[in-house]
Amino acid sequence: MSEAKTTQSVQSGEARSSAIMAAGTLVSRFLGFAKTWMLGAALGLGSTVTDTFINANNLPNLIFLLVAGGVFNAVLVPQIIKASKAEDRGADYLSRLLTLAVLVLLALTAIVTLAAPLVIDLTTQDYSEQQKALAVTFAFWCLPQILFYGLYALLTQVLNAHGAFGPAMWAPILNNLVAIAGLGMFIWILGANITNPHTLDNWGPVQTFFVAGFSTIGVVAQTAILLIPVLRLKLGLRPRFGWRGVGLGQAAKLSVWTLLTAAVGQLAFLYVMRIATIPGAERLRLSNAGETTAASTLPGNAVLEVASQLYLLPHSIIALSLATVLFNRMTRASQDGNKAELRDALSHGLRTMAVATVFGALALFALAGPLGMFFSGGEPQDGVMLAQTLTILALSTPFMSANFMMSRVFYANEDARTPLYVQLLLAVVYVVGAFIIQFLPVGQIIYAIAVLYTLGNILSVVISVVFLRRLLGHLDGPRIANSYIRMGYAGLGSAIAGALALWLLGSYRADGFAWSSRPAALVTVVVVGPVMLVAYLLLLRVFRVTELRDLLRPLLGRLGRGVPVPAGAAAEPTTAARATVSDDTGLIPRISGEFDAASFRAGPALEPEPAVERHPDVVGAAEYIPDEDVPSTAMGGKFRPQVPLPGRRTYQGEAGRNPYFPVEDNRKR
Repeated sequence: MSEAKTTQSVQSGEARSSAIMAAGTLVSRFLGFAKTWMLGAALGLGSTVTDTFINANNLPNLIFLLVAGGVFNAVLVPQIIKASKAEDRGADYLSRLLTLAVLVLLALTAIVTLAAPLVIDLTTQDYSEQQKALAVTFAFWCLPQILFYGLYALLTQVLNAHGAFGPAMWAPILNNLVAIAGLGMFIWILGANITNPHTLDNWGPVQTFFVAGFSTIGVVAQTAILLIPVLRLKLGLRPRFGWRGVGLGQAAKLSVWTLLTAAVGQLAFLYVMRIATIPGAERLRLSNAGETTAASTLPGNAVLEVASQLYLLPHSIIALSLATVLFNRMTRASQDGNKAELRDALSHGLRTMAVATVFGALALFALAGPLGMFFSGGEPQDGVMLAQTLTILALSTPFMSANFMMSRVFYANEDARTPLYVQLLLAVVYVVGAFIIQFLPVGQIIYAIAVLYTLGNILSVVISVVFLRRLLGHLDGPRIANSYIRMGYAGLGSAIAGALALWLLGSYRADGFAWSSRPAALVTVVVVGPVMLVAYLLLLRVFRVTELRDLLRPLLGRLGRGVPVPAGAAAEPTTAARATVSDDTGLIPRISGEFDAASFRAGPALEPEPAVERHPDVVGAAEYIPDEDVPSTAMGGKFRPQVPLPGRRTYQGEAGRNPYFPVEDNRKR
């Protein structure tokens, strides 16, 4: 096979992997938006009940990531991957690990759930007694999700370690379907908010069950369905005790920087979300005082949450999957000490990703009005508040994705300290900014938080550039800037075409077609969106943006059509480099509190790693865990001195013969 054909085959494999990940995320996001639409229809986007529920329903994910998420991603994931390479495919090790994790998760969930009143006090501000009572009720229903988020993360990594990537990618779809079913029954039995307003005064246990209960049932279903493919692995997993020699303590010590990064980000995010609860509490006070008009103009944290989900769409579909694929290339370049290749991978990722994120930012900005009305629950005023928040957030989409791609370089180089420094600087900005924002007029708090996150997105890129220059010397800046400028021209032309189409549909008038109803708003988006996309694609060709071809390669790969490979291009290895961290860096700005299952997925399923030469100090027929005392090559060369990876210095002997485990178990096996 010729070198060019080999390269084309490798790139097609990467493209297909990226497309599969994007497809799963796209379906999940679509159903997530359907759930959000149903929630707005059932409770209203600008209602106190919606604000209260969203805050309580976000807590399980945030607390899990704060307390255990970093441990799962930085400590357990490498251990699971390495244990799966043993003769027994890690059955004994995984049984003990899962037993320990379940016990810890049960204890954590029980403690946090029993402390629900205290948790609500710490994460909200200015709630009335009535609103606090409902928030605590929601929390009692939702906080048990912590256990199932943890189990989902563990089972996902067990499947990924054994080459099963599909189940965890599609499991969140079941979660959304269950939640949608609950909201559908709510509307069918109790009526939509537009015709039968649901307030704190008429709220009862039945409403709580359909909203909060089905939300938790969805998370349980998302986790439970993974048991089917796990059982099909036939690992013989069962409860096993005895954890000496497992190596988690040492792994945690070596992963301390990653753990601190996750903790700092979540603490800052929780504080900002606490400030975001102020307008909802003030809205309730104004409503009780009879000032309904003033109350209706106050956006709450539900508005910020929905705007955040829309704003994150281009990043989660395109940037996340592309960065996951490129991470393998970055890791190989880092292991070889090849700065030029690492710089080229980063440049390629930033430019290719921008084709989608630049258009996504301008499309969300132009279509903010119709999108706001569509998700408003039927109240135009709520749609206006959502549209205003979305316009603030939308234009910073490319910056958020760019910072995420830049952070991959640090992790490919197994540098967990620099992301912590970036996180600390951003956390200071967010905490100080949120502290100041709470003293603004209540009606401006949500918009100010959106501005804060937009500035944070931009600042995160500036900070990352400073650190990356120290590592790589330069970042291919002129080439990247040239591509972004040409994409910006194309995006501007697309936005003008979209604005003209919106004007023809009367979207800039309060009594215009887009504001007449939610179906009309959807029609507006369906009509204007393709107009903008066609204009953008044509202008990309006019301005000769070649990165469009790289972005389309995943789609063409899925359709079985190859993309020409430049003559003389060097073939890349088809093996995935061993990653020591997951794709979720914990780096803020993280706006949406919604659980993101993509954070716990491994990279695409590439070819198995080739056999590596055994370290001379290791003896035995097989290793329980691959060489753990060998210094990391990714930190060597010209970059940094060599240091151990997380999970090193654990048992190195024959698989299943760990002396720290009971002999009886070894004999049974």
